[in-house]
Amino acid sequence: MEDISQSYLSAPIRAIQGERTISIDEMTGIQATERVLPSLPMRPGKVECREFEYIRHGTQTLIANFDVTTGQVVVPSIDQTRTEADFLSHCQRLIASDPNASKWHLIMDCLNIHQSESLVKWIADIEGITFDTLGIKGQSGILQSMNTRAQFLTNPQHKVVFHFTPKHCSWLNQVEIWFSILTRKLLSRGSFSSQADLKQQRLEFY
Repeated sequence: MEDISQSYLSAPIRAIQGERTISIDEMTGIQATERVLPSLPMRPGKVECREFEYIRHGTQTLIANFDVTTGQVVVPSIDQTRTEADFLSHCQRLIASDPNASKWHLIMDCLNIHQSESLVKWIADIEGITFDTLGIKGQSGILQSMNTRAQFLTNPQHKVVFHFTPKHCSWLNQVEIWFSILTRKLLSRGSFSSQADLKQQRLEFY
């Protein structure tokens, strides 16, 4: 908790030095629901009435990056799944979006895909560490367990440093505040004619 809090407090100073502090999390199972009938607008003496029947058009997963310094959501990913490969690709797109950044601090929870073998190998490649020194997943070395992989990923000497919130402390992750705003202002009140419409409305909301 102290590490996460200090990361937030020092983010503005680090930003001056070209470092980025990003809060990351996933929102899964977002439904593209279309209201059967349009809502009735609010009028004198009457509250707004929303149609309760809807048509389902499937679900999507959002991986969002909340820039702690600017308060903006940057380089979001919207897809059907949330796999290890999805998260790796998302992080790679984020880092590639600002090649001038001198360092990255990524804040997230302890989900297994956040401490994966592929993430360790990606960071090792960035740091010029050969794969044969990483060990074998489930058996030895840095790749042995989630704990050993987390220790490697949180190394403050790396260009990309991971900061993991403690278990049951998702409230420490600032992007959760933005997820709450997204839910209240768009998702819970919206009507989406298709998955493409849901994606477009969310992109416009950013």
